[in-house]
Amino acid sequence: MRIFPVLAAIAVSALIYAFVFERDRLMAVMSPPATAQDTAADTSDDMAPEVDVATDTTASTSNDPVRVVAVHSQARTIDGAVVLRGQTEAMRQVEVRSETSGKVISEPLRKGSFVEEGQLMCRLNPASRQATLAEARARRNEAMSRVPEAQARLAEAEASLIEAEINDNAAAKLSEDGFASETRVASTRAAVSAAKAAVQAAKSGLEAAYSGIESAEATVASAEEEISRLDIRAPFAGLLESDTAELGSLLQAGSHCATVIQLNPVKLVGFAPETEVAKIHVGARAGAKLVSGAQVEGVVTFLSRSSDPQTRTFRVEVTVPNTDLALRDGQTAEIMVTADGTPAHLLPQSALTLDNDGILGVRVVSKDNTADFVPVQLMRDTPTGIWVSGLPDTADVIIIGQEYVISGVPVLPSYQDVGQ
Repeated sequence: MRIFPVLAAIAVSALIYAFVFERDRLMAVMSPPATAQDTAADTSDDMAPEVDVATDTTASTSNDPVRVVAVHSQARTIDGAVVLRGQTEAMRQVEVRSETSGKVISEPLRKGSFVEEGQLMCRLNPASRQATLAEARARRNEAMSRVPEAQARLAEAEASLIEAEINDNAAAKLSEDGFASETRVASTRAAVSAAKAAVQAAKSGLEAAYSGIESAEATVASAEEEISRLDIRAPFAGLLESDTAELGSLLQAGSHCATVIQLNPVKLVGFAPETEVAKIHVGARAGAKLVSGAQVEGVVTFLSRSSDPQTRTFRVEVTVPNTDLALRDGQTAEIMVTADGTPAHLLPQSALTLDNDGILGVRVVSKDNTADFVPVQLMRDTPTGIWVSGLPDTADVIIIGQEYVISGVPVLPSYQDVGQ
């Protein structure tokens, strides 16, 4: 019963071997013999002339120029712009603190309130400071009252000195003529010395009186200054960023009374990289767009001469008017600072293309009506097109068909206006 499957397997194996390894012989046995007509046909095919493929390809290539659309572009000077990322900052912000200690006796002002320069924010209890001032003034008056007495003593001592000098001169002359003894001369000279000492003592007393006055005045000034510190006032006009100290609270020297910020005008602060800082100068016009969509304009008022050691960028400050106080401190802003004018061409965005190296540029029509590639740099994007630099003052730029030509290919341009 198993003989038939074995014979079938042997037959299949033989057929596979014949088709795989002896296929040429098998096809030769199975194909019909060639006739005389077929042999003649084969001979005629072998004797047919060969066709020159290169000649046929050259004949089929067209030398006609490629039709393109171009524009006559003229360079125009436009204001450049340096774009910076930054934020708004208050023009001034101060934490007003107490310079002395005391209990607050004034009603608090709430945050958000507008205060004028010099307006009272916190008032402290004077306690015994008024009595200290009165005592200092009394001492000053006492010291001033001593001055006339000291002046009188000085005048008396100077008069005594004059009298003693006169007596001494008289005694000396009489002694020369023999009418006065040496004892009298010595006595008058001693009187002169005593008078001089008295004058010196009187001068010292007067100087002490003046010193007492100066010391008393210094004490009075210190007491008055201490009393003036009891009224804590706004250093400039602005908004309260925090409540003032609460009524009844005790403030020590250095304690916080309130925080005042000035938002009119306001500063826009950005940081320029090393490659762009040379294009910015103080006084340049600048604008900014906030994340809220608001747009503002101002003037560059500060450009740092020293870079940040970590980022190697330079601080730029733009002052912007903020009369309605719509701008707040710390808002993110995109700042655009005007730079020196640069020649540029306004072209359709579709005119841009890439060369084989991936460099951005445009195709232009050269003087011999062939296509050429010129690299360009993007400057600004506008609704009517893009501003690019890198082209000569006048250029015929291909705006349609630039993707179908390469440098050196003849072109047949037709020109149109940029606005079409």
